Amino acid sequence: MFRISILLSLLLFNKLWAQQEQKGELIQQRIEFISEQLQSENLDLTNIVEQLNYYFDNPINLNQTSAEELNELNLLTPIQIQDLLIHKQVFGKFISIYELQSLTYWDLYTIQQVLPFVRIDDRLDNLHITFKEAIKEGKFELFLRYQPTVERKAGYSELTDTLNTNSTNYLGNSDRYYSRFRYTYKNNISVGFTAEKDAGEQFFKGAQKNGFDFYSGHVFFKGGKYLKSFVIGDYQVQIGQGLGMWSSYAFGKTADISTMKRNPIPIRPYTSVDESRFLRGAALQFGFRNLTGLLFASSKMVDGSTGLDSIYDDLEFISTIDLSGLHRTEKEVARKNGFRENQAGVNLNYGFGTFRMGGSAIYQGYDKSLIKDIRPYNQFDFRGQHNFVTSFDYSFTLKNWNIFGEYAKNFNPFQDSMRGGQAHVHGIFLSLDPNASIGLLYRNYSKDYFSFYNAGFSEGSNTQNEKGVYAGLKLRLNKQWSLNSYLDIFTFPWMKYLVDAPSRGHEFLSQLTFKPSKTLELYGRYRLQLRQRNSRDSDFTVTEIEDVFQQNIRFNLAYSLNEFYTFKSRFEFVQIERPSRLREKGIIFTQDLIYKPKSFPIDLALRYALFDTDSYDTRLYSFENNAQYAFSVPAYSYQGSRAYFLIRYSLRKVDFWFRYGVFIYNNRNQISSGLEEIEGPVKSDLILQVRFSF
Repeated sequence: MFRISILLSLLLFNKLWAQQEQKGELIQQRIEFISEQLQSENLDLTNIVEQLNYYFDNPINLNQTSAEELNELNLLTPIQIQDLLIHKQVFGKFISIYELQSLTYWDLYTIQQVLPFVRIDDRLDNLHITFKEAIKEGKFELFLRYQPTVERKAGYSELTDTLNTNSTNYLGNSDRYYSRFRYTYKNNISVGFTAEKDAGEQFFKGAQKNGFDFYSGHVFFKGGKYLKSFVIGDYQVQIGQGLGMWSSYAFGKTADISTMKRNPIPIRPYTSVDESRFLRGAALQFGFRNLTGLLFASSKMVDGSTGLDSIYDDLEFISTIDLSGLHRTEKEVARKNGFRENQAGVNLNYGFGTFRMGGSAIYQGYDKSLIKDIRPYNQFDFRGQHNFVTSFDYSFTLKNWNIFGEYAKNFNPFQDSMRGGQAHVHGIFLSLDPNASIGLLYRNYSKDYFSFYNAGFSEGSNTQNEKGVYAGLKLRLNKQWSLNSYLDIFTFPWMKYLVDAPSRGHEFLSQLTFKPSKTLELYGRYRLQLRQRNSRDSDFTVTEIEDVFQQNIRFNLAYSLNEFYTFKSRFEFVQIERPSRLREKGIIFTQDLIYKPKSFPIDLALRYALFDTDSYDTRLYSFENNAQYAFSVPAYSYQGSRAYFLIRYSLRKVDFWFRYGVFIYNNRNQISSGLEEIEGPVKSDLILQVRFSF
């Protein structure tokens, strides 16, 4: 009885005190992994963050939940989810949150991770609400954000109000504006719009007479018995394991092996400002008994360059596609809305017990033919006007086994006798006991497979031209120590951009975590990557490929001095070796202080960092705290220091954020190049944001 009391006290104290830190750490790790995978500093991952934020503010009722809803957390394995659902079937509803410790495949660490996002409640959620109730109990939020460019960039040096078609400068001012309004009622209703102007774009003049460069809006409902959800406006669709249709970002290889499996949310409203990775139109999800279906249709304009084919009666075609979403110069403005993208699809799913299977048929096309230049590495890429994708996916859980996968095939009816490619991925989760899990995954994506939107598990940036085998291990050594590791071996059967031959590689990661108490966590991580690239000693006749080895070593410490102060320290070392270059190295050290007083409406985050890398190739990424739904994961490269501070001031219904950060380089008198060039060794960033909630 004494042990049970101690455990209950520990869990309760941890839930009341560490929820905010836990949520922040989860979100930070996921954003950092995506940035490292995509090698990008400018990602808008609003939809991913919103999901955890929502369930933090509106915890899942475990007595009324489903496998689909628990999947949305991305914190539990399929076996753990099935373990919970079977427990409810056998023993009835949960009486207390502490009953989770009786689940076979849930350890204390899992419970602590999930606690901030779940609750136990016997009351039924009322889905048949009146308009008056929805308005009274719903949540309204308005965000306004201003981001000026502090240092002068070359693109603004000779900006005038007169139109100069030969000018290559930015047409607009250097400020970035963001506005977002959203009404939500629980997870059932969402109505909102988002507007953004990027730095360098015009505002209420020239090419942007309507103000913002990008507008997005939606009306979304979820929760009906037969009409499960529908959306009008901008939205995202996720199906299967991401081979045929997955219009949002997805996690790839992380220290947590559970992210190797995609957990699709069929329809979700779009609230980000990525101007390409979304659908525009309508979608609905329906269900009857064990059958669920999804219908969607989309039509939107896409940026790109077009040309005329004089051989075929001046037939207009698409020569290039631009997914940057930037319209700052005359050339970028000329590419805006260059052609129309049309998509429509159907997905049917049948579920019986722990078995689920689904099939999809998707049309994707343009209003003009895509005819891009043929290069040896891209000769199997999609060309033409129409693309059809069919797919089949499945998932089955038996005791401590979960087997899942997807097979997809595409074909172009007007190109090379309906030539097309295929892609398939198959995986297994095995929970040996609450403290040990194994994941295995095989994928095979042909060089001529193509889908407009995909996010299959892969080493490359696209679900194409790749074969691989992945094996991961998640192990709780004892109450204080845990070990996460994976090994991924892959090949690229055809050449790639900057790789002029078939190539191969592998990646190994191992992370050892020590958490002796709720206030202290340390982990060490080692990652070894082998990828093949074109040799930089080429004589421009025959380019050989060479092995490129990259090693990363990271030590991370997080310590909560008390409920107000948290210190975080990180040291990371990277080394790259290749025959055609000298060995290159890089290091970074960051020190963070987070202050969150209980009785004072101000939160404070501070960082000071030192970094030294031999080149941009040895850059290192590190997540930075920012205003809500603003993301900062900069690349630290060359030599210098970095500092920033973030202040959040909260009133009852208003929140203010002020953030200032600065890079000071020791060995650079010029930062970046072209229109983004800054004279001098200093690069700053500034954000002002306000949120009204009522």
